[in-house]
Amino acid sequence: MASPNVKLSTSLQNLHDLQQQGRVVVRTSDLSRTHLERLVANGRLRLIVRGWYMPSQPEDDMGDTTTWFSSMRHFVRGYCDERFASNWYINAEFSLKLQTGSSTLPRQIQVNALKGTNNALTLPAGTSMFDLRVREMPSADQIVEVQGLRTLSLEAALVRATPNVWQSDKLTMQLALGMLKDASTLNRILLDGDHTTIAGRLAGALRAVDRVELADNVLKTLRSAGHTIIEQNPFDGPVQSARSLPESPYCARIKAMWELMREQVLQAWTTQVLPQGSPKDYLNEAQVRYLADAYHSLSIEGYQVTPEMIDRVRKGTWETGNAERDRHERNAMAAKGYFQAHTAVRASLLKVLEGENPGTRFRADLQDWYLALWSPSVQAGLLKPSELAGWRASQVFIKNARHTPLPAEAVRDAMPLLFELLETETEPCVRAVLGHFVFVFIHPYMDGNGRLARFIMNLMLATGGWPWTVVTMDIREEYMRALDAASSDQDIKPFTRLLSSLVQAQLIDGPQRAASE
Repeated sequence: MASPNVKLSTSLQNLHDLQQQGRVVVRTSDLSRTHLERLVANGRLRLIVRGWYMPSQPEDDMGDTTTWFSSMRHFVRGYCDERFASNWYINAEFSLKLQTGSSTLPRQIQVNALKGTNNALTLPAGTSMFDLRVREMPSADQIVEVQGLRTLSLEAALVRATPNVWQSDKLTMQLALGMLKDASTLNRILLDGDHTTIAGRLAGALRAVDRVELADNVLKTLRSAGHTIIEQNPFDGPVQSARSLPESPYCARIKAMWELMREQVLQAWTTQVLPQGSPKDYLNEAQVRYLADAYHSLSIEGYQVTPEMIDRVRKGTWETGNAERDRHERNAMAAKGYFQAHTAVRASLLKVLEGENPGTRFRADLQDWYLALWSPSVQAGLLKPSELAGWRASQVFIKNARHTPLPAEAVRDAMPLLFELLETETEPCVRAVLGHFVFVFIHPYMDGNGRLARFIMNLMLATGGWPWTVVTMDIREEYMRALDAASSDQDIKPFTRLLSSLVQAQLIDGPQRAASE
């Protein structure tokens, strides 16, 4: 008789075979009852809804939502295809978010389907899916696939969007209008559906975002067909021009977010800019804070480190004592990498304190920081050398966050944009807050993004005369919630207030207090 380990190995092989076929979520019919029950009992599969499962790890906390948010799109696609065949699509509002580069999942996904039942299906992590019954499907050319889901095309979604979305999500609507190449498809949908009120709303919105030629085109075309069109701006206040947005929807979203959030940061930041001291004094103070900074930054990322281990690394005696264990220990390598990266960041700081543009210096030195952070783990054989290559080549997910970082192919456009935004930004607090936030929003590397973002934050804080600031482990949950609020809801104020209060605390406590934490 096969041992339990052999039986589990066989079941895992069956699950692996399904994943090799591209199956991210699993149906009951995909596996035998024996394999299914064994995988569930061993924590390798977790129930989504009856008949549907997602892969998991035995060590995963039941409150951890990462696995679900990385599986949610695949579940919606598989479940709807099985239940509705091809007669379904995502509603206009979420379609527009996906079309404009948003990768944040809503708490409730609305699916429009010919055989919808107008009911909500309860899903993990406080999410749900509502299947709305519709009388007819849009034409085939108005349905496109985005991020694995059947969505409305850009023009069809603009026509079908509810009036209130123009106020509740101005950022997305502005981006969508900026992505229109011409008005021909939009006009065709408006004319086929006799949408005179919507035509007036779209014309007013286009004019508001400086797409005047398209606004005039819509009015002229609809009026030439005999319709009376009353132009009306649906935005409740001023909006940015969409004329010069980047071609990439991801870059367009980042650029628009920067402009929107910049004002929020300036309103919420309460710490005054300080006179620049001498570069030597600043770097000495940063060095005093190193022990606390390394301990908290590594702990936030889940490493089990101690001040003693960190101090051994700093003094170059990390291989004494338990040398054999430390040489192959992930935590020790992380501590050594942090020390090397911190040293590289201080070199960048010196040049910024001497007058260099912080965005330009960041552009030049980021790869040096990253290599310093991870080379000890590569040299110890804990990571493959290819991990040092540069930007990530696959998708990555943030623990317990609804926001999914940009697709790998979008990183190559987004990072040069971040460098440019930081180079041209004039306010130190905006550089620090948005430099940190946008970097983790993009998540350009497979790992280390949080530590690097805090390095960026401190490089930018120095331009305001503010001291090296430690994000402590005791506020980890508040810190992560504030970042998720910015990513998911475009609300940067909680994150701004948090960082401003941390800087203020560092000013009051001084470096000696930070070093002793």
